[in-house]
Amino acid sequence: MTQRTGFLFCWLIQRLQFPQLLLLDVTCHAIVCCLLQPGLERTMLPVDPVKENYVRKVKNCVFSIAFPTPFKSRVRLVAVSKEVLEDILDLDLSVSETDDFIQLVSGEKILFGSVPLAHRYGGHQFGIWADQLGDGRAHLIGIYMNRKGEKWELQLKGSGKTPYSRHGDGRAVLRSSVREFLGSEAVHHLGIPTSRAASLVVSDDEVWRDQFYDGNVVKERAAVVLRVAKSWFRIGSLEILAHYGELDLLRTLLDFIIQEHFPSVDVGEPNRYVDFFSVVVSETAQLIALWTSVGFAHGVCNTDNFSLLSITIDYGPFGFMEAYNPDFVPNTSDDERRYKIGNQANIGMFNLNKLSQALNPLLDPRQKQLAALILEGYPDLYYTRFRELFKAKLGLLGERKGDEDLIAFLLHLMEKTAADFTMTFRQLSEITQSQLQELNIPQQFWALQTISKHELFPAWVSQYLLRLKSNMNDSDSERRKRMMTVNPRYVLKNWMAESAVRKAERNDFSEVRLLQQVLQHPFQKHSTAEKAGYASPTPSWAKNLRVSCSS
Repeated sequence: MTQRTGFLFCWLIQRLQFPQLLLLDVTCHAIVCCLLQPGLERTMLPVDPVKENYVRKVKNCVFSIAFPTPFKSRVRLVAVSKEVLEDILDLDLSVSETDDFIQLVSGEKILFGSVPLAHRYGGHQFGIWADQLGDGRAHLIGIYMNRKGEKWELQLKGSGKTPYSRHGDGRAVLRSSVREFLGSEAVHHLGIPTSRAASLVVSDDEVWRDQFYDGNVVKERAAVVLRVAKSWFRIGSLEILAHYGELDLLRTLLDFIIQEHFPSVDVGEPNRYVDFFSVVVSETAQLIALWTSVGFAHGVCNTDNFSLLSITIDYGPFGFMEAYNPDFVPNTSDDERRYKIGNQANIGMFNLNKLSQALNPLLDPRQKQLAALILEGYPDLYYTRFRELFKAKLGLLGERKGDEDLIAFLLHLMEKTAADFTMTFRQLSEITQSQLQELNIPQQFWALQTISKHELFPAWVSQYLLRLKSNMNDSDSERRKRMMTVNPRYVLKNWMAESAVRKAERNDFSEVRLLQQVLQHPFQKHSTAEKAGYASPTPSWAKNLRVSCSS
């Protein structure tokens, strides 16, 4: 018989006293209480009755109990997010200097009373149903309610095997963990919904990886990221239940998700699943438009990597586009270029269709028709938000006929000249209208110099300046100021992450910390970032960098 738990699939950790030490449970000064939050006892999600940790097919549950596997060697703290610790987890940064903190975030120590869990889910990978997937190397170690009343799920990634590990060893290597830590924090500071990274630790434990699946297996070091999110439920969380006909559990899980995370949806309303679907469709369109606006390609947009809360999760072979190219694919494992940046919006619709199919067993014929109509509206939602974002990137105010053509014209020139995506928009934010009008492009605006080589660039400039004149109650200084708040100067380009990884593999974590500092303020100019070349053209050594799913 499947075990049911009246706690929110793990113990809720409530802040009492000494919040800076709350998560440690180790000293006589810390007061830690693992209690149910009042009113949550009614929500029951089933846990796998099998307690042993071995790879298997799991049925009729949402989670399996699985404890992290401690490292055998010494563990070092590589990086920590002060913002996540202090603003989300109510911890003082000084806690990160203690051995107890290292033991917690590396999986060596579990909070007293906590029941670590691995989540069961399935998914479509590269368009094909992959059946059971699940948390193969991640452990949910608790849910923390902070002083703001926000609940955050704490998850270790790279912390050992679970029943969902399939053929994996449950570990994550340093290179991919550095990218996850920096990537999630960078995306957050660009204003895009995402999971957050609290800490990154590295061990001397050895793991073996074939990074590019070419038979070249090499030894790497294992690492763990403590990441947090409001929820880790994804489309695949529902797909697996629908696939195996576990409809009562599907209904229970959906009602739980709606009650916890969708305040605009009435859980007592007969059309609640349609209303839920409508919100997910709208917010997914918004998320992918935001990705596109900063040149972000997720890399692996499978349904098991698409959050039901429409946040960016599961940072693998992601990449920020450098030279503008709609066919940009950061993941070398994606031979068919399915997840190229220009196809992400289409993939969003594919994934939402799979979500709709998972909901269908709970819908009556009329509700199915409503869901189909909602999905049909997805392209308009996406393009509306895309247009809004790119108009803002160009400093355009109000609605004018031809705005879409102006945007498309610029992107065409950028593609033909392989102009840098991030810096073209940033330098348009910094250059004056008079400099543009005279086609006098100063040397520091190297991305604009690239695009200016196209014979049609003067024609675009003329159209752009004419459109700017129609901005009501605007000035050139106000335009530039406005544009610099939406066009970042720094994004985590692959060469920057690779440079930090190479140093980290030599136990030099200085660039990880530098990038963390710079990417916290991506719209502000930093002297250290300029010196490091983060706003300069991609260095020659990095022209052919590759990233794969191997991590």
